[in-house]
Amino acid sequence: MSGSFIDDTGISSPGTGAAADAGLGADRAPVNLVVIDADESARDFLIAQLGSDVSSFATIADLVPYLNGEVIVLVLGPTCVTDGSLADIEQVLRTNSEVGAILVAEELTTSILQQALRAGVNDVIASPIDQQQLSESIKRATPSIADTSGTAGPDQVFEADGELGQVITVFSTKGGAGKSVIATNLAVVLAARSDKPVCLVDADLQFGDIAVMLKLSPQHTVVDAVSSLDRLDASLIQSLLVSHEPSGLLILPAPLEPAFADQIGAAEMIQIIELLRSFCSHVVIDTPAYFNDVVLGMIEISDDVLLVAGMDIPNIKNVKIGLQTLRLLNTPMEKLRLVLNRSNSKVMLDVNEVERNLQVSADALIPSDIVVPQAVNRGVPVVLSSPRSGVAKALEQLADLFLPQPAPGGKKRRK
Repeated sequence: MSGSFIDDTGISSPGTGAAADAGLGADRAPVNLVVIDADESARDFLIAQLGSDVSSFATIADLVPYLNGEVIVLVLGPTCVTDGSLADIEQVLRTNSEVGAILVAEELTTSILQQALRAGVNDVIASPIDQQQLSESIKRATPSIADTSGTAGPDQVFEADGELGQVITVFSTKGGAGKSVIATNLAVVLAARSDKPVCLVDADLQFGDIAVMLKLSPQHTVVDAVSSLDRLDASLIQSLLVSHEPSGLLILPAPLEPAFADQIGAAEMIQIIELLRSFCSHVVIDTPAYFNDVVLGMIEISDDVLLVAGMDIPNIKNVKIGLQTLRLLNTPMEKLRLVLNRSNSKVMLDVNEVERNLQVSADALIPSDIVVPQAVNRGVPVVLSSPRSGVAKALEQLADLFLPQPAPGGKKRRK
């Protein structure tokens, strides 16, 4: 091993490098930095970035004998993604609450971000490493492991006030239409404008990506809420929610493993949504791109349903079938709102033609913009990363549909 602070008695605190830059003062537990990577040159590079008082190991198994309950932040090198060691790292993170982790990747992609966050990694940064970004990542990793309560919910408990919040389900009959992007950004805008909490629920129980899209590492998911249904109240469910600090949005993430989806039915999800709306102004629900019992249950209890369609023939065809299905199920058509995503795409289709074909007028037109995939890959909602873009303005206008309009001559609500 390299570095100087691990000996037979355990791990002692680093005195210099990124940990010191992260502002970890004397009022919190000392943080120990440990580099993990099978490639020796990669380990040496990361040690040079972090400072001299850093230890390194080729594998997580080599570190395990030294774990003694002290607070540790693992700095995982790029090889951890390619050599399959994330599975072993996940086991250590799940069983040692005092250990957190950040991953340094050669390239930040959605796939890598998804793998890392599902393994319990707190943050992912890309090479070349920015020293300030590295320090901030260490700082973000540390509080989440220093908090022994194991929760990442809101700081205060919100009580039900007798006024039920608005439930908005975002649905599409075809994958890739941009449903999750719209649900996430809509919820972020509503959270910024509301005086009460806003919650985003990931009801895509097999392959939900809301946590990945917001660069969150959830400690709890909807599985925990379902397993606690017999004693679930406003206080308990709030302790299970993840808080998106930049926006104040609360999130109930999807299960980390697809197999858990079989444990969750429509009745359980409805009970959770009804509880959330008792203290939230809005509950936004992201769903899978197909009908099942959970989706139908969410649509039934929703005040509004956003039906998202892309500007291509297969998308429009599927949306038309979806509309027919909803009519057969006696879904009130007045609560359906058509959202045309990438509405300005030059694909030989125009909005009027789509509306005629579906026999529904579009309530929102979301333009295509390169800033959207860029924002998704960065794990930042586009309404925060590019607030002046056309797509952000269109999403703001979509949120206007669900917010009280200011009185004539009055001031708009704060954003």
